[in-house]
Amino acid sequence: MVAKEGNRAVKVAVFSTKSYDQYYLQKANRKHGHGHDLTFFEPRLIERTASLAVGHEAVCAFVNDRLNADVLRTLHAQGTELIALRSAGFNHVDLDVASELGLTVVRVPAYSPHAVAEHALALILGLNRKIFRAYNRVREGNFSLEGLLGFDLYGKRVGVVGTGKIGRIFARIMAGLGTEVLAFDPYPSREAEPFVRYVPLAELFGEADIISLHCPLTPETHHLIDDGAIAVMKDGVMLINTSRGQLVDTRAVIDGLKSGRIGHLGLDVYEEEEELFFEDLSDRVIRDDVFTRLLTFPNVLITGHQGFFTEEAVANIAETTLANISAFESGTGTIHRVTAEKVA
Repeated sequence: MVAKEGNRAVKVAVFSTKSYDQYYLQKANRKHGHGHDLTFFEPRLIERTASLAVGHEAVCAFVNDRLNADVLRTLHAQGTELIALRSAGFNHVDLDVASELGLTVVRVPAYSPHAVAEHALALILGLNRKIFRAYNRVREGNFSLEGLLGFDLYGKRVGVVGTGKIGRIFARIMAGLGTEVLAFDPYPSREAEPFVRYVPLAELFGEADIISLHCPLTPETHHLIDDGAIAVMKDGVMLINTSRGQLVDTRAVIDGLKSGRIGHLGLDVYEEEEELFFEDLSDRVIRDDVFTRLLTFPNVLITGHQGFFTEEAVANIAETTLANISAFESGTGTIHRVTAEKVA
């Protein structure tokens, strides 16, 4: 990055804007004296909307914006120098092309790991105790307990795949509930060792009553949960994914649900979510047949990528995003840069 002289406002095009994005970004812009010129666009950033960013030095993008080669080249030709992601993940950015064009890409490495870990627990409890079915019954005056039988979490084995910040917090929560926590991570955390037992991945799949995914999406973890992985799991296993949708082969999971090998499925992410999540589609036909098949199972609970969605997390995302932009503009301060070679 070439440091810029002085402190001045940066023109920022913010895509995939919802009311909460605008509120928290404007609040952080005022609170911390950044003074950037924020222009909010509701549409996702894709090929046909990239022209909206003309004249903006920075583009602020979210997880379902498409920052492929064509979009990046359009942005660069229009004068954009900085891609500021308001997310931790960056697999939706072609980093090689960004580097080739001289575009700086920054991200929010951590916002509230507690938010996602707690949402994973919410999915577990909701599935186990059939909270969504019980709620609907009571609203209709039906107080029968038939079909609502759950199980004690105490004494169960919970498998945690990935023990980064979120995975460690989730593991600690589950240990506090009296479960035995098995963990797998290519880089074990000494911080987690007092409350987890590291095992090979195949052993975790075979022994855990509940499996929760907290690992990044990489070529090695793409479709980590596939037919082969499901085949070695315990009958009736509960599978939770609050990490990245493409960790799970959805068609394989559907087969697992049909066979009974997967007894409960909780998803906050979905591998083809970019056309679905964060939008109100209640008056439209959902054309994704795989997703609609998932919705037919009574033992599946899906939320629309809301695991991160707490007041604290959204505020932290806004503050870190604007701090990244200010650090890029001034050449001073902390900048969380992402390149094809390294992540900060």
